[in-house]
Amino acid sequence: MNRVLPILTVILAIGVIWYVAALGMNAQWQNDVYRRAGVENVPFTQFAMDAWNQEKPVLPLPHQVGREVWNSTMLVAPDKPRSLIFHAWVTFSATALGFVFGSLLGIGLAVLIVHNEAMNRSLMPWIVASQTIPILALAPLIVVIGFNVFTGTLGIPTDPARLMSKAIISAYLSFFPVAVGMVKGLRSPEAIQLDLMHTYNATANQTFWKLRWPASVPYLFASLKVGVAASLVGAIVGELPTGAVAGLGARLLAGSYYSQTTQIWSALVVASILAALLVTAVGLVEKIVNRAMGARPA
Repeated sequence: MNRVLPILTVILAIGVIWYVAALGMNAQWQNDVYRRAGVENVPFTQFAMDAWNQEKPVLPLPHQVGREVWNSTMLVAPDKPRSLIFHAWVTFSATALGFVFGSLLGIGLAVLIVHNEAMNRSLMPWIVASQTIPILALAPLIVVIGFNVFTGTLGIPTDPARLMSKAIISAYLSFFPVAVGMVKGLRSPEAIQLDLMHTYNATANQTFWKLRWPASVPYLFASLKVGVAASLVGAIVGELPTGAVAGLGARLLAGSYYSQTTQIWSALVVASILAALLVTAVGLVEKIVNRAMGARPA
């Protein structure tokens, strides 16, 4: 109970702030509706109920968002374009592919940086600089060019090419935290531990697998949790500027075109749930790996 009460208190506070904010943001439209209908002296309770149940509110209420999520997941077949499960799966596919590519790239770059001073001096500044470029500016170029290369030069079918093009954006965002975290992790062994490996006449490969890699595992999974969330953002961003017809990004774009704010918020909620599930999955893998390595349970 001591753990649940603070969480419930925060949720309740957020709900109260949300309803109050929605009342203020939806008030102008509701007053316009009353004025056009010639209605005056509306009781506050009636005004509040009308403002909280508008068809296209400026700020949807939690019950409206929840109803839209329920209708778009439980009352629609998951293989239909109206289903949020359908769109979540499309986004998840690009996220998973980009996350795998980005993680492998980040780990590979970290190994090169740690074991080669020239790579450290040449690669690390560019890795950091790569994240200063606005992703919204790069996404249309990368997706369009990648799609043309995959379909034209490589002859890949349209759907896999579109998936791989979005995965590039996901990989671009996810490789950075993995690379930085793994560099920190691979460098985490203390000098006395490295000296001990030299005393045992261990080779560079033995030092890596017996000391550096096990020491970097906590840093790796911390970075992967950040990377998988960034990968999801990349997949959604990759769907926004390219006119995609499937995916949570496409759902957000369609809601924006038709002023369906409830649809926008429901897509955001599903994206948040998907992100939480992905991070939780990485956490479960971390527990399995730690148990296999003999770590004590927390």
